[in-house]
Amino acid sequence: MDGANDGRSARVTAEEALQLHAMGKPGKLEIRLTKPLTTARDLSLAYSPGVAEPCKHIAANPSLAYEYTAKGNMVAVVSNGTAVLGLGNLGALAGKPVMEGKAVLFKRFADVDSIDLCIDTEDTDAFVNAVRYLGPSFGGINLEDIKAPECFIIEQRLRELMDIPVFHDDQHGTAIVAAAGLINAAHLTGRELRDMTLVVNGAGSAGIACVELLKAMGMRGDNVILCDTKGVIWKGRTEGMNQWKSAHAADTRARTLAEALVGADAFFGLSQAGAVTQDMVRSMAANPIIFAMANPDPEITPEDAKAARSDVIIATGRSDYPNQVNNVLGFPYIFRGALDVRASTINDAMKVAAAEALAALAREDVPDELDAAAATLGSRLRYGPEYILPLPFDPRLIARVSPAVAKAAMDSGVARKPLKDLRKYVRDLAARLDPTSAALDAIMEAVRANPRRVVFAEGEEEKTIRAAVAFRNAGYGIPVLIGREERVLATMEGLGLGDTAGIEVHNARLSGANARYAEFLYARTQRQGALARDCQRLVNQDRNVFGACMVALGDADAMVTGLSRSYSVSLEGVLSVIDPAPNHLVFGISILLTDQGTVLVADTAMHERPNAEQLADIAKATAAAGRRMGLEPRVAFLSFSTFGDPKGSIPGSIREAVALLDERKPDFEYDGEMAADVALDPTLRALYPFCRLTGPANVLVMPGLHAAHILTRALPRLGQVTVIGPILQGLGHPVQIVPLDASTNTVVLMAAFAAYQSLAR
Repeated sequence: MDGANDGRSARVTAEEALQLHAMGKPGKLEIRLTKPLTTARDLSLAYSPGVAEPCKHIAANPSLAYEYTAKGNMVAVVSNGTAVLGLGNLGALAGKPVMEGKAVLFKRFADVDSIDLCIDTEDTDAFVNAVRYLGPSFGGINLEDIKAPECFIIEQRLRELMDIPVFHDDQHGTAIVAAAGLINAAHLTGRELRDMTLVVNGAGSAGIACVELLKAMGMRGDNVILCDTKGVIWKGRTEGMNQWKSAHAADTRARTLAEALVGADAFFGLSQAGAVTQDMVRSMAANPIIFAMANPDPEITPEDAKAARSDVIIATGRSDYPNQVNNVLGFPYIFRGALDVRASTINDAMKVAAAEALAALAREDVPDELDAAAATLGSRLRYGPEYILPLPFDPRLIARVSPAVAKAAMDSGVARKPLKDLRKYVRDLAARLDPTSAALDAIMEAVRANPRRVVFAEGEEEKTIRAAVAFRNAGYGIPVLIGREERVLATMEGLGLGDTAGIEVHNARLSGANARYAEFLYARTQRQGALARDCQRLVNQDRNVFGACMVALGDADAMVTGLSRSYSVSLEGVLSVIDPAPNHLVFGISILLTDQGTVLVADTAMHERPNAEQLADIAKATAAAGRRMGLEPRVAFLSFSTFGDPKGSIPGSIREAVALLDERKPDFEYDGEMAADVALDPTLRALYPFCRLTGPANVLVMPGLHAAHILTRALPRLGQVTVIGPILQGLGHPVQIVPLDASTNTVVLMAAFAAYQSLAR
């Protein structure tokens, strides 16, 4: 369910959460321009006098607002803060961080622009009147965190008053995702929805929406029992009733949840932790289905449910268990499909289509780039009791759910701009979002499922300590800080991070492994001018050397460093201990996250002027890394010259590298030499019809370290580009080096990358 991600696998501290919201520009959103506004002419076109033209056209034909404004891709996230996550009635202002977060999810998962509107009233009429007139600005309204029963009234009235989709995600989002899971659980247990018996505990917005949707999908009304805090909602009950509960009152003798569950096929919990006991589970029918979705802790844990019944299929709202019922599987893609056909509403047909599309996706084979995430289940993700719902970071969601919703809107007559080519729409959606973010999520999940011992070499640095605590809290493994214990502990206490559980501190000088590390280093360097005492001194005093020895000799899985020494100095210490992996070239890849997608740049760490053989090896290894991140690599060898113009000596090695790849016949696109603008701009590339690249390059192989440094260090300071790396490749043991100015989040991310590399060894 929405917000149910405080689980053991993704803990964050209050300080970390506050720091994220306050750093840089406060909050999580900003407005970005989509058109160039650099000259007076640009301003004249975008505003006065040019803006008068679209205004006149829209006045004559209101549907043109979708052509000339952002309306068609804009959703309002609207709340009064009366039911914020599991925190209750915090009010409109305190609910704003959640609404901003919702807007972030819309953009991240479905490229839907949205803005949060927090309305400071609990009066239903006032709230409706504040929202009803927003139609000209938005293509849809997402109601959020409004308490029941007011949420039912508000949604119904706004749907009647507005001609754009109005969707209360707390109701319908949960119902759609839960219904998808139930479709598959029923399939696995040989049941039909129409014949199943279901008990729902929780008669608030989500519980009632689940009942209504499942009945719309064919579940018989007399097979459903709804319960609230006072027990079963039965026909004739008067206490604590309202019209929405009464609509689902059951003709039953059961009066308690325990009585209702006897012989039941399935249970939906949208109530509170501990509401279901093991005895209740034992009383259910064979192969019981339990969706314990209470936030943040389920009605019964999977461990307890499985201890009571080995044949149970269980889902929760938590990310640290299989089968997470997470609203992010639904609402971004439902709105994407509704907006793209300009639907006037989101009806039952569209909700059912979304649920069925989610269920069908879980039955498909999981692509290779998600294999890393399969570690959360201990094996590859395959349709079965432990995998009845897709993962939230599955990149296929947008191309499965949104088209299903769009088609249902067209078939049910609420689409005002039907799609002419549904197959093309699917292809366009698949290309709309960069797959890299999903791959990065999968990497983090793989580490979380297989925690590692990672050395944080600069253990006395404040930023390192913060990163180590965050690494531990995220569930990535055990951070090993190299430093003097008293200093590390004093710094932790001063920062309010006094909990040392799960964190190790090693003093290099006092370590019991000191002699073993010195002997190891001496054996490596004694014929390179090093004396035994030199090696002992290095192990004692150089934390990078000590940490690298820990990794090389198996006392830790990986290492991160770089905050207190330059990249080259840190790398020198690491290379004195760790050799390249056999038949591998050591080099660095930087990941550029841009508005236009992800681009990999190499080499950004090692080779001042790589020769042709090195360039070819770098291209091949970087293309392979791109594939692991979900990219289909298109490699461009960059130069000042484009296919011989202007002439010079440097492009010669690049041409040789291309020739070497021609001989090796790799399975990815590549070409060069070419200038960066030609590599990235299809209009310029059209001037060279013989160019082998079929689209913009997403792997840039640099002609030298100078060019790589200039590019990757300038871009993030000139615009909205995030640079991750350099990420070291090819070492015999995983070590990552961060920039001197790296943030705490960057240190955590690079430590996780190092941990992930260790999983393959």
